[in-house]
Amino acid sequence: MEEHVIVESSFTAPINAPLEKIDIPAWCFSLPDHEYQGCSPAHFAAGATTSPDGKRMSINVEVLGGVPMVQHYVEQVAEKHRLVLDSVSDLWTPTGRTKILVMWELSVKSAGPKKCEFTNRVRSRATPEFLDFLNRQGVPFEVFRTAREPISTAHNRQETPFFAASIERYALAR
Repeated sequence: MEEHVIVESSFTAPINAPLEKIDIPAWCFSLPDHEYQGCSPAHFAAGATTSPDGKRMSINVEVLGGVPMVQHYVEQVAEKHRLVLDSVSDLWTPTGRTKILVMWELSVKSAGPKKCEFTNRVRSRATPEFLDFLNRQGVPFEVFRTAREPISTAHNRQETPFFAASIERYALAR
């Protein structure tokens, strides 16, 4: 089956804290709702829970381009300096509800004695349900992808330095 990538973007931002103080999974799964909201005007809520198989989850609610989205991020890789989360995310569009797949990868690497570089990578893909949703409306996938790309990329670019600042505060407070 062909993989239908909707958007893939990656941005970096500095963190003024030593690498050994950074723990991305600890930050992510304890991120207070108000701190998540402060990372973007598109962020409405965040919380943490567990999946049915016991993996940690980050639940995020945001509105991108007027489309509310609930992300159910389940940990796939949880290392101190790298966290990979996958979500079957719900979207509420003006023409109905559907689902897409989102991979969120957060990582950090040393950039000096007391500095790090944070990378925020997001990759969204179509589910079969989503492709059917577009087909029922007569919207070609490429048309949707082309319209969605600037919205999602701008959001990632905008939130990345705020996530980095939040991770920095978390690291320095520990």
